[in-house]
Amino acid sequence: MALYVTAVDENSPAERLGISVGCALLAIDGHPLNDALDYQFYTTPAQFSLALCEHEQHRTVQVEKGEYEPLGCNFKTYLGDEKHSCSNHCMFCFIDQLPPGMREPLYFKDDDERLSFLFGNYITLTNLSEHEIDRIIQMHISPIFVSVHTTNPQLRVRMLANKRGGEVLQYLPKLAAGGIELNCQLVLCRGINDGEELRRTLQDLLALHPRVGSIAAVPAGVTDYRKGLYKLTAYDKESAAATLDILEEFAARCRAEYGRSIVYPSDEWYLTAERPIPPAEFYDEFAQLEDGVGMWRLYHDTFMEELDNYAGLVLPHSLDVVTGTLAAPLIQDCAEALMRKYPQVQVTVHAIRNEFFGGNVSVAGLVTGTDIIRQCRGRLQSDLLAVPEVMVRDEKGQFLDDITLEQLGRELGCCAISIPTDGGGCCKAYLSNHKRKIKLKR
Repeated sequence: MALYVTAVDENSPAERLGISVGCALLAIDGHPLNDALDYQFYTTPAQFSLALCEHEQHRTVQVEKGEYEPLGCNFKTYLGDEKHSCSNHCMFCFIDQLPPGMREPLYFKDDDERLSFLFGNYITLTNLSEHEIDRIIQMHISPIFVSVHTTNPQLRVRMLANKRGGEVLQYLPKLAAGGIELNCQLVLCRGINDGEELRRTLQDLLALHPRVGSIAAVPAGVTDYRKGLYKLTAYDKESAAATLDILEEFAARCRAEYGRSIVYPSDEWYLTAERPIPPAEFYDEFAQLEDGVGMWRLYHDTFMEELDNYAGLVLPHSLDVVTGTLAAPLIQDCAEALMRKYPQVQVTVHAIRNEFFGGNVSVAGLVTGTDIIRQCRGRLQSDLLAVPEVMVRDEKGQFLDDITLEQLGRELGCCAISIPTDGGGCCKAYLSNHKRKIKLKR
């Protein structure tokens, strides 16, 4: 393997050494360079030997620079190569349930330990060899995020549809022994890896404490596009409550023994089971927010804090807001609290049913422009429509169905703007975003 240089920073050590575009970096102090993690790790010291190939000529240069000073080479991607794709066929995979005709990148399934370290992406470990596990430990790539789902080897093979699914579970204690912090995820499928299987999984993972720092449990998402896939049944109130009982039992044990919950049910369990969301203390540092764990509580508390402390001028104005059906009760409660304090502001909340994906999909981040247009046309109470930025987080400001905010506004005859997803930022936007609309119109 080699890393091919696509650009060299000005006045960098690489430029001074005469490294140029097209040069292949082969090894540092005898260590082969396979990707950007190798490059970053081995170029950290102040002195090292660099083997490279340029114009089909091999040479070795001695590098002297400041410790931690960047060498100055850039590559085709931030990883140095392409993302590693997933080799599993999980029975609950959401990407397999996407409707046809969406952007091609949305259908790519990554399973890359480097993305786990850099961005908190979950990996299943089935792509990794013993050598790569040793590299993670040697470089102390920590924390990493692991999609465990079950610690029953046979069941994991079945759930992942990968014969390595069970054997790679041995990597978990090896990583823990190597000092790597593990944040784990359990996607629970009704009647498959919940119940007693869930108890087994939690017991096995907690045996690796303190290296297992958190365990998030989420229900499998089920869309209307499961033709030819394993038949999954969505959780209802009763089954969600039974699963939540187990998760809360283990969380209570952890709080008693370790002073932390460690086991964190996602908000969907509480909402489906129709139970109150726990207080902020339950979620500790909100380590698993990206999995929808504690998002409801954090939003509510930061919204109310901002509402209590807002000191800006609040002029009379109205706005409409869209959200998913899961968060709609929370958004409505917060909006009503705001209107009680500031009666000159009128906020109309629209809970958008996800007809694009169907099934039990109800989160705001998967709401599409198509569904907003269908369900809001002729129903807006103002000429300003606020859209949570989580719906349009694509780099081009598009919904998942490629509709842009500008197109949404034209279709609905309003000014469509994105607002922060966090509670405090959202409250501030409700109270002041009419000013932004005026600027946009100018």
